[in-house]
Amino acid sequence: MTETRVPARVFPRAKQDAETARESISTPQTENPAYRLAFQDMDFLLREDLRPVRFQLELLKPQLLLDEAHIGSTFVFYGSARIPEPDKAQALLDLATDEKGRRIAERLVAKSHYYEMARELARLASNFPRDESGRRHFVVCSGGGPSIMEAANRGATDVHADSIGLNIVLPHEQAPNPYVTPSLSMQFHYFALRKMHFLLHARALAAFPGGFGTFDELFELLTLIQTGKIARIPVLLFGREFWQRVVNFDALVEEGVVSEKDLDIFTYVETAAEGWSVVQRFYQEQTPKV
Repeated sequence: MTETRVPARVFPRAKQDAETARESISTPQTENPAYRLAFQDMDFLLREDLRPVRFQLELLKPQLLLDEAHIGSTFVFYGSARIPEPDKAQALLDLATDEKGRRIAERLVAKSHYYEMARELARLASNFPRDESGRRHFVVCSGGGPSIMEAANRGATDVHADSIGLNIVLPHEQAPNPYVTPSLSMQFHYFALRKMHFLLHARALAAFPGGFGTFDELFELLTLIQTGKIARIPVLLFGREFWQRVVNFDALVEEGVVSEKDLDIFTYVETAAEGWSVVQRFYQEQTPKV
């Protein structure tokens, strides 16, 4: 008796129809933009009216890539794009043209050790084993740029692990750092969607000294935890001296605009080993005792 087989699908795949559409004969009708398949019509996709669709696409594409890479959680790294790698610190000083510029360069050079610190923390996180289903955890995730971001991706590369880079289109030319895993190097148009992807899978976060971008990303996370919009995760602030100099958290408590317990959302750390220990202890304490 012949086996009856039911076909998996009866409609052609979108890719197949897209290829067929490209081969259509040339007529005034087929050459008009109205005739293009909607998903092949870039002018249509870039219309103001299509912004909600672009939101969906920018949310969906990275999620699919992470799922296909069996990534269960990430360890996010925030930090300045201006802090030099220790080996290149002298070059920054050499570029200073006046006393003010030299003082700023000296401050940046003094923070160059954070590059190696981020790199070491990334190595520690990247050695975390897969779970029973084969998913990877604490996968290093950075903004994909230079300096602290580069150090994070580089640390993962040191131990032959994949890492994620979430880049964004900016007015000035830029490219992902060379240590991001190519298949996990993603580019965003919307800052909001990029920040959402930073935190969707984050199970730990390290904030190194940085500027407006670092503050923007860090304080959004602190607000989400403070307001209970997301569960607590370990939030590591590297360099107590820097953070207490640039943000007077205690003054916020004294002014009554945050609660004293809100300062427990984050932990100051000074070394990669200390930071990784905080993360391990956080999850060990949450694991139910058998």
